[in-house]
Parts: sequence; C-alpha cells; structure tokens
Amino acid sequence: MLENVILIVFAMIGVSLLLNLWRLLIGPSVPDRILALDTMYINTIALIILYGMSMGTALYFEAALLIAMLGFVSTVAVCKYLLRGDIIE
Repeated sequence: MLENVILIVFAMIGVSLLLNLWRLLIGPSVPDRILALDTMYINTIALIILYGMSMGTALYFEAALLIAMLGFVSTVAVCKYLLRGDIIE
C-alpha cells in the first residue's frame, strides 16, 4: 500500500516540477521566475525526501537539508541583486 502511495506522490511532484519549469520559462516578470525557481527547490527537496523514504535510508535527508540551505541563500542573493544591483556592498 505504501509503495503505491509513494509512486502517486512521485508523479504529483513530477507534474508540479514541470509546471514550475513552465512558469520559470514563460513567467511574465522576473519576480515570478524567482518564485518559480524557489518553488522548484522546495519540490526537489520533497522529491529527495520521498526517495529516501522509499529506499529506507536517512542519507537523503541530509542531502535535502543541504539543498534547502543553498536554495534559501540563492533566493536571498538573487532578490538582493534585483533590488540593489549588487550583492555585496
């Protein structure tokens, strides 16, 4: 039963990643594209955690944590670049 649910959730996250990619490519403005990229990070984290659950190992949770930290820092850096034109003052 759990294997079927994991497969369904894999498919749902895959569809959400495709929709985020569409918003990233076609987004009408730059903030929409930044938000789509940030949402792709979150979906990737969910995908990695789900894969770790299906494999039964905790190694993937550490990888998801690293991607979460990098995603947060990169989103802040891109937003600061858009607001000020530079990252480091």
